[in-house]
Amino acid sequence: MSLASKKEEEGGLNSYYNNKTTILQEARVFNESPISPRKCRALLTRIVYLLYFGESFGTQEATTLFFGTTKLFQHKDSALRQMVYLAIKELANTAEDVIMVTSSIMKDMQPNSEVIYRPNAIRALCRIIDPSMVQGVERFFKAAIVDRTPSISSAALVSSYHLFPAAKDVVKRWVNEVQEAVNAKSSTSFFGSSTPSSYLGFGSSSSSSNSGYSPMPSSSYITQYHALGLLYLIRQQDRMAVTKMIQQLGGGKSGAGTILKNPMALCMLIRYAAKVIEEDPNVQKQMLDMLEGWLRHKSDMVNLEAARAICEMRGVTSAQLTRSIAVLQLFLSSPKPTLKFAATRTLASLALTHPTSVATCNVDLENLISDSNRSVATYAITTLLKTGNEASVDRLMKQITGFMSEISDEFKVIIVDAIRSLCLKFPTKHVSMLGFLSGVLRDEGGYDFKRAVVEAIFDMIKFIGDCKEQALSHLCEFIEDCEFTKLSVRILHLLGIEGPQAPQPAKYIRFIYNRVVLENATVRAAAVSSLAKFGISDDDSKLHNSVAVLLNRCLDDVDDEVRDRAAMYLKVLDAPPLAETYIKDDSVFSLSALEAKLVSYVNDANAADTPFDFSSVPKVSRQQAEQEVARPSTLDTIGTPSAKKSSPSPPPPTAEETQSAYLQQLAEVPELASYGPVLNSSAKPVRLTESETEYQVSCTKHIFKEHVVFQFNVSNTLPDTILEQVSVIMQPSTDSGLTEDFIIPLPSLSSSSSSSSPGIVYVSFTRDSPEEFATASFTCILKFLSKEVDPSTGEPEEEGYEDEYQLEEVELSAGGDYIVPSYANFSSEWDRLRGGASATETFSLSAMESIKAACDSIVEILNMEPLGGSQTPTSTSVHTLQLSGLLTGGGGKVLVRCRMTFSHGQGVTLELGVRAEKQEACKLVLAAIGG
Repeated sequence: MSLASKKEEEGGLNSYYNNKTTILQEARVFNESPISPRKCRALLTRIVYLLYFGESFGTQEATTLFFGTTKLFQHKDSALRQMVYLAIKELANTAEDVIMVTSSIMKDMQPNSEVIYRPNAIRALCRIIDPSMVQGVERFFKAAIVDRTPSISSAALVSSYHLFPAAKDVVKRWVNEVQEAVNAKSSTSFFGSSTPSSYLGFGSSSSSSNSGYSPMPSSSYITQYHALGLLYLIRQQDRMAVTKMIQQLGGGKSGAGTILKNPMALCMLIRYAAKVIEEDPNVQKQMLDMLEGWLRHKSDMVNLEAARAICEMRGVTSAQLTRSIAVLQLFLSSPKPTLKFAATRTLASLALTHPTSVATCNVDLENLISDSNRSVATYAITTLLKTGNEASVDRLMKQITGFMSEISDEFKVIIVDAIRSLCLKFPTKHVSMLGFLSGVLRDEGGYDFKRAVVEAIFDMIKFIGDCKEQALSHLCEFIEDCEFTKLSVRILHLLGIEGPQAPQPAKYIRFIYNRVVLENATVRAAAVSSLAKFGISDDDSKLHNSVAVLLNRCLDDVDDEVRDRAAMYLKVLDAPPLAETYIKDDSVFSLSALEAKLVSYVNDANAADTPFDFSSVPKVSRQQAEQEVARPSTLDTIGTPSAKKSSPSPPPPTAEETQSAYLQQLAEVPELASYGPVLNSSAKPVRLTESETEYQVSCTKHIFKEHVVFQFNVSNTLPDTILEQVSVIMQPSTDSGLTEDFIIPLPSLSSSSSSSSPGIVYVSFTRDSPEEFATASFTCILKFLSKEVDPSTGEPEEEGYEDEYQLEEVELSAGGDYIVPSYANFSSEWDRLRGGASATETFSLSAMESIKAACDSIVEILNMEPLGGSQTPTSTSVHTLQLSGLLTGGGGKVLVRCRMTFSHGQGVTLELGVRAEKQEACKLVLAAIGG
């Protein structure tokens, strides 16, 4: 019989032997009398085997097996009893009425039962018990936690850990017993020595010599590890308690004399200390002293964990790293591969932020390049790449090439990322590094590895101008046989951007058109878009005509996307304005803003005969659009009645998501139904009170075509007071061009502890001239009738007293109210608006201490999109800030160019240039800065 046929026969027998149907039929062995321990153990083993390998039993099947298994409690065979508990734990998740077996399990938890039964019984009880019953077995768990037998104590501690989410209040009461388990001093425990029954209130008990087991010493202190985990879980919400626990268990500044003897427990304590340092920098000094003390511990595991914690501390200095790096350097020459691997990996991470400190280990790291463990060698060479000097680059590159074929893709990516950083550090060495990257690009590898190489080449093209043409040539060769569609599309997109600007753009067209002929539809469509960019960006009519010929051939493609793109680009090639919009413009509509505008348009009954105005929808860059798609929706964070508070808190909503939530709120107010669509809502509510005051008020402004509505979100923090007839009185400080319509007061507002969201007061104004953009400051007073709450009935008293509360002023201004940020190609849009409305004025910003402060202030005031990274000055004396936005109500594009100079003593001198589609926008911007 051949080996293959033998394996098939064994596989078939194994499949039959562990067949679920067969096992269910054989389960009658549980009902035999007398019980056969050997047969039952074998069947239970097969049941557990099936469950571990993903087989599932139906509810009825699991229930039948579960209660069949519980009949085996009557047999005293210890090995059978252990298998019974193992099967019970696995079946308890599916079977019904499992709680009925509680009494049988609790018999094995008694102090006078077999010691070998008790840990299994505790773990099984944790799986089947109902959270409401935890209090009933509290005394058993408390006794087991402080039991002198490590297996019993550990079982109780781990089970308590799993019970904590369902019964927090009960488990928290066991903190004294858990603390006692942490403080266990005896290094030797014996099976058979259990906690006296008097601890449970049963009076005196006889010795447990009936166990039949001889004393077996245990000095692992594993109980401390489990107890520490549970103790932290109980105290984790109290930072002071956690800090005190670490200080008590840490053994003082030296880290010596700690009562924790288990290395794993010490490692966990170190991680807790590192977390406390991150959350509270004020305790860094004392925690760092303990961490440095643990660097001298006799356990390598503890030394390594302490060194890693110090290296990963935020803001750690070179002086603080000295001892931990010395410990890691010793591990580099250790005969244990695990220690070498852990040390090199830690040093590789540290080299990103402290390369000079890690450089002291370079000699030891170079010895590890030839290490037989390729993972250690990978991290060693990666660290050397980050810490080495320019002279060592060529030598390191040769050494890397030797073992790239011997390591997995995961470690290849690590090396490529290190070379990617090295390229930017030593740009003069780009020839050897680009040669290496192009070489590995031709090697075998998965998507993640090839993507890392391509990204590294992309960075070289972006930041090292001398290697651009050579790098593009390597990418052209790569896409000739690239098997990854995503990478081909990305490279084609880059060729479309960089290729037309090259000295010889025509040489890239052949590679791009080959993709149209040979690749799938997705790549063909990307190639068509790339070809079109060569046609529009070239001044040579010959190349322009050649591109048009190639695009004409694409009109016969079998895929409609390719045909449509080719037809569109042929149309716009001969129309420069269209080409500017459809080819050169790299912006897209903000999808969330577009959705909000469309919903408002569809719901507006008066807009049936009016076309949708796309000019009012802000645009974002493609990178911003990708981030917008990737982020979760957070519409429920605005204060609507359905708002939910979760932990951890979700990321803050975008301006478009916020506006969409406001639309839902405003749609529920009948008085505002005739106002039409909302043109814009404030991106962020303005706080009008301090955070510690008894009344919390914030304001959001909504701009309509003919109205302005102020929304005041009001919260009452006084638990025994109810506010009635809550309103806000607004008074403009100057002639604002607004006329007050009405106030929609809040009938009643209870305390914030009893209400899920703040109450809302609306104040509406009419814009005297809808074509003008009114700006003003308003003084605001919160008025209400305050009533005390009767604590016995919970009802407010009949009589109250009128009261008022002064709020901060509310500003109606250009930024955030009338102008919304929108992405644009600044140079092309600035030229396009050359003949439109414009204005220029010079301002002296003497209070600004730097150009960066001036940039931040202007962006905040105007609420416009900074373009091209111009919000971060590259010079401390001269800078140009470029901003783009949209004027609400179809006011069109607004561009601002801020030329700034800085001199000490005079502050910042600003030349503000504005170009817009409407003159009102220019006036608005100048007024915002001048005010």
